[in-house]
Amino acid sequence: MGYVEEQYEAYLEDPTSVDLSLKELFDEHGAPTWLIESGVSSKATAGANSYNDIKKLTSALKLVEAIRRYGHLEADIYPVGLEKGRKSALIDPTSYGLTKGDLEAIPSHWVWEESPSYVKTALDVVNHLKEQYAGPISFEYDHVNNDQERKWLQQKIESGSFKYDFSPEDKKQLLEKLTDVEGFENFLAKTFVAQKRFSIEGLEIMVPMLDRIVQNSFYDETENILMGMAHRGRLSVLTHILGKPFDKLFSEFHHSSDKELIPSAGSQAITYGWTGDVKYHFGAERQAGEEKPSPTRITLAHNPSHLEFVNPVVEGFTRAAQDFRFERGYPKQNKNKAFSILIHGDAAFIGEGVVAETLNMSALPGYQTGGTIHIIANNQVGFTTSQDQGRSTRYASDLAKGFEIPIIHVNADNPEACVSAVMLAYEYRKAFNKDFLIDLVGYRRFGHNEMDEPRTTQPQLYKDIDNHPTITAIYGEQLQQQGIIDEDALQVMKDAVQQKLQDIYNNMKENSTNEPEAKPVPEALRNGLDDIETAVPLDQLKALNEGLLKRPEGFNSFKKLEKILSKRKDALEDGNKADWATAEALAYASILADGIPIRLSGQDAERGTFAHRHLVLHDVETGETYCPMHGIEQAKATFDIHNSPLSEVAVLGFEYGYSVEAPKTLVLWEAQFGDFANVAQVIFDQFIAAGRAKWGEKSNMVCLLPHGYEGQGPEHSSARLERFLTLAAENNWIVANVTTSAQFFHLLRRQAALVNSDAARPLIVMSPKSLLRNQRVASEPKEFTDNNFRPLIPQPGLARTSESAKRLVIGSGKVMVDIEETMSKDEDKYDHVHILRLEQIYPLPLKEMESIINSCPNLEEVVWVQEEPKNMGSWNFIKEPLYKLLDGKLELKYVGRCERSSPAVGEPNIHKTEQNRIVREALELSKGGDSK
Repeated sequence: MGYVEEQYEAYLEDPTSVDLSLKELFDEHGAPTWLIESGVSSKATAGANSYNDIKKLTSALKLVEAIRRYGHLEADIYPVGLEKGRKSALIDPTSYGLTKGDLEAIPSHWVWEESPSYVKTALDVVNHLKEQYAGPISFEYDHVNNDQERKWLQQKIESGSFKYDFSPEDKKQLLEKLTDVEGFENFLAKTFVAQKRFSIEGLEIMVPMLDRIVQNSFYDETENILMGMAHRGRLSVLTHILGKPFDKLFSEFHHSSDKELIPSAGSQAITYGWTGDVKYHFGAERQAGEEKPSPTRITLAHNPSHLEFVNPVVEGFTRAAQDFRFERGYPKQNKNKAFSILIHGDAAFIGEGVVAETLNMSALPGYQTGGTIHIIANNQVGFTTSQDQGRSTRYASDLAKGFEIPIIHVNADNPEACVSAVMLAYEYRKAFNKDFLIDLVGYRRFGHNEMDEPRTTQPQLYKDIDNHPTITAIYGEQLQQQGIIDEDALQVMKDAVQQKLQDIYNNMKENSTNEPEAKPVPEALRNGLDDIETAVPLDQLKALNEGLLKRPEGFNSFKKLEKILSKRKDALEDGNKADWATAEALAYASILADGIPIRLSGQDAERGTFAHRHLVLHDVETGETYCPMHGIEQAKATFDIHNSPLSEVAVLGFEYGYSVEAPKTLVLWEAQFGDFANVAQVIFDQFIAAGRAKWGEKSNMVCLLPHGYEGQGPEHSSARLERFLTLAAENNWIVANVTTSAQFFHLLRRQAALVNSDAARPLIVMSPKSLLRNQRVASEPKEFTDNNFRPLIPQPGLARTSESAKRLVIGSGKVMVDIEETMSKDEDKYDHVHILRLEQIYPLPLKEMESIINSCPNLEEVVWVQEEPKNMGSWNFIKEPLYKLLDGKLELKYVGRCERSSPAVGEPNIHKTEQNRIVREALELSKGGDSK
């Protein structure tokens, strides 16, 4: 390469890196050899003319690259609206000083090295690339940093190979599918007038797109497709993709909620929970393609009105379906065994924070699922909120750029482009196991819920929509022009759909009663707790404990940590006690020995927020890790533990989904502090607490929420126990606040025994912080080997009988340990008091309480004590049952903090004074406290 060529290459890399300007370079030294040889320039014109030629070429190169990057700005992706027909100066040749003649003078391979043979000039290149990047489908992938992925995408796009080659029969079948969807929505509109259905009209092509993914899965090793979506289009997806019987759906439109459908011949039975839900919240499940090489189970998750919150739940479903569980170690993941599809609203995708939290998990070891196909069902409007009011970005999809997810924008009125888009997404997911997003740009033909009038807030948009033909009319006309169907074919298709649906509706049979009643709570959910044996023989516990202290040969643990852990070695010997961390580890180890897999996650879950767990050790020399649970010889199941990202809502939703899809696995989520469960309240309220009642969705997951008042302020004291008790009903979950290590051991083992049973239900644990190292909660070996979990226990160390007691104090959690510590200083001073610890607050052990009260003949008063404010904690939950139990024979008093707006004070000294006052008033007969 000569001097001029070298200088020119350097100039293209960085104009400031050469001493002369480009014009001066050519004036002084002539044009580059390759330019002269091309015939575009010669030595006679090597000065200013050569400079102009090179400038044109450089501008052409910039234009070609701009089309790749910014072609979407001019793409025909808007079927209606103000953006339709837009133009962009960024891909206009005149913006680069180029004319048609300039581009025709430049050979194609100068600006596009891989240009196909039929592309001769730079003008051909520009036209070809605009067709690929600025047509009814456009692409954004410049934010993808992996060079292999970028080249793969560029080759697919620029070669045009991503476009599906539709045969005439394919096109006709696609029209038939669109007619089915459109006809179904029309039938609902005229049959169930003025009822909410959140129709898909304006985005009908989404159903054939999903069908194409399902069809592709039959020829791969896919066993499960897990889907999540909000309301828009849900009924069409349920019927056309999930196979929900039309008659079942029609029956759900009837106002009489007591009507029970007698399914027509061939209809499958669908069961939900006992309270039920509205029709556009339900999911479904279907086994499809049984005649194909690889049948696929398709699941659409149930979803409340909280839109995007189903996203992490579906990802949890998917990971659970991918994990293979063996005897020991981490589960082995097969990313191709299952995959997820998430359908988002355009306003919700950019507006809901849970979307970003879920996307952030897509590449994390404990949460990634090998790529999700995302589809934004883009209405170009929220409920009534326009795009300029709803987001600060050009596109609803822009959030995905931060996670290096390729994006396609596609016109929902171009069926063939939409199917091609989804097939490219499917291929990319298979090739790279990464997420892919399709921004399906359409419209919403009616208001948000069919009873809403959209023209009051979007008059211009809906004027356009009112004059816009449906997708079947548009595509039908195209096929007529191509000679694929005749003039009457589309109408014949439409009439057939209406007749089919009318016949189904006419043949429906329903049972109806005059007095509708809710379905009863399943009996199995009310039983199954009291008789579960959780004790473990001492020799087995010792063997497990010994296994937990072994390390691989050559593993260099942190010496200070090993010194701490070595103290656990003698915890099960006579005269010693096992603290909380030891009991927890033994619980997990014994559960694994029983053959039950465990998955535990949360912020800092491997070490434990309070440095007590240490279930993942780090080699100080190599950085390698080792989980002691994986070295237990007796283990017959996998132990899966992960530090989560700094997220509550997405991670909790993921773990809930995992627990539903993997009912034989004990799934645990630990909050860094229990207060942080606030951020995940939607998952608690809408899924964990009520999922079984609404949808028949079973979960046995455990939520560990650190709780207890130590003077650490409002955000590190209360796990908001009152909220979980407010949600407690119909035996939906278990709420516990245990105070000994053995009780926690038995509680976890009892929960593990419920996996995959009808009695399974979630467990909410107010777990400790300072008590983790408090020897008063440590338990003797016999407590692990001789007992089961007890929902109500006497104060440990309380030697006196209850016959002399005049005051019965009942409480739960850390405050009871504070009371124990005070009493231990002078037990004789408190011989008038009997103390009970309520370890399981829901279901409430009222029979056990009644038995204790009856065994105290000299009682004068009963006191409920708590460290939480009066309007929080357990008081408002427990006072009514206690009043009924006492039946006016004994006075019930409250001792605790007064009503407050904030759960705790921020000043440690004030906290200490309050805590001392609570303990004192709880123990002093007829002093302090107040009654109802």
